[in-house]
Amino acid sequence: MKHYILEPVVLQAKNVYTICVDKTILHCDLNNFYASVEQKLHPEYDGLPLAVCGNPQMRHGIVLAKNQLAKQAGVQTGEAIWISKQKCPNIVFVPPHYNEYVRISKQVFSIYQSFTDRVESFGIDECWLDVTESKNLFGDGKTIADELRERVKRETGLTISVGVSFTKTLAKLGSDLKKPDATTVLDRQTYMDRIGDMSPAELIMIGGRTAKKLESLNIRTIRQLASADRQLLKYHFGIIADNMVNAAAGIETDTVKKYYETRIPKSVSNGTTTPRDIKDEDEAKIVVYALSELVATRLRQFDLMAQGISLSIKDPELRWVSRQTTLDFATSNATDIAEKAMSLLKKIHRFDQPLRAITVGAIRLCQKAEIQLSLFDSPDDKETKLEESIDRIREKYGYNAVKRGLLLDDTLTGSLHEDDDFRPFHQSKTT
Repeated sequence: MKHYILEPVVLQAKNVYTICVDKTILHCDLNNFYASVEQKLHPEYDGLPLAVCGNPQMRHGIVLAKNQLAKQAGVQTGEAIWISKQKCPNIVFVPPHYNEYVRISKQVFSIYQSFTDRVESFGIDECWLDVTESKNLFGDGKTIADELRERVKRETGLTISVGVSFTKTLAKLGSDLKKPDATTVLDRQTYMDRIGDMSPAELIMIGGRTAKKLESLNIRTIRQLASADRQLLKYHFGIIADNMVNAAAGIETDTVKKYYETRIPKSVSNGTTTPRDIKDEDEAKIVVYALSELVATRLRQFDLMAQGISLSIKDPELRWVSRQTTLDFATSNATDIAEKAMSLLKKIHRFDQPLRAITVGAIRLCQKAEIQLSLFDSPDDKETKLEESIDRIREKYGYNAVKRGLLLDDTLTGSLHEDDDFRPFHQSKTT
């Protein structure tokens, strides 16, 4: 017989008592993940500041990730390479190797799954674990966190920081408090003593702009937010007010999803900054079709269809313009997506000046199995089957095995399909 020792929170209402037992949630964050993987691939750079960067020739010359030494020298993610070089003259720049990041990420996530099936990804290098039901086997939350840190270090050579708490929000904050290679516990009894005086901006759901607005209401700390007047906040922030107060007060009903649980993304998009400006509609069409193929492929991988299309363009002055529209029927077909994206482009840009970047997105997504196509509105099934066949050929032989005639002489989008492309950073996006 199993014996459980509970430390309950007892809620009384009309002589009915409910025992609420806190969950034990971990948030695991691989420290400086991309830079750490590159350090493993290049041991000759041990002891040197290192940054993972895009390709300057393709106008992607920014810092995508950096190691601890580069961070200490003031190097920041997203800044231009030349700025980093000024701050840190001996810094080493390396290109990203996405396949390696994916391989090692899968290895680390398999370690997490040996402790619980409730492992919810928050990107390639972060996740939550619900170990509430695992404590009888492996010990309390801190014990499990420390064991995870040791196993990841021993089996991959990388380090993780782990936050241990009773909600996902507080576990995430805990993992941010001490880096690298650390465990931080925020329990219900003492968490406010540890974080109460911190800015609300430290909570995952609150950005800098929202924090400034809270400050104008004289709410400058997490403690003040936890006891704030909800009606006042609803007046200023609407429906998210309760979520903000609950997050600060340690109230949360959101569960950690199982690792293989199906999730429908809100959108799928691909974008690129081209190596030279896009000077006319013909060149824009090449870019739009190349991006639409990537979007359509990802939709089919998820068994999804789009009921709307979005398009974003950036001019040489770095100004973005975005539009979106609905489709007459749901699709996962690249041609449908590209044609609708081109119709949006013609409405928002006339090429009196060139373009620097384009992003194509699929929105209003739904599961393919849920769509009941009208007899009169059904899309070209032959085209869809053809694209599915092309998917299989490219998966086996590479993207260049089959190309549209439009893209045969393409010099604008070749980097979209490079093995060392930096898709995890900003080219491919699924939300």
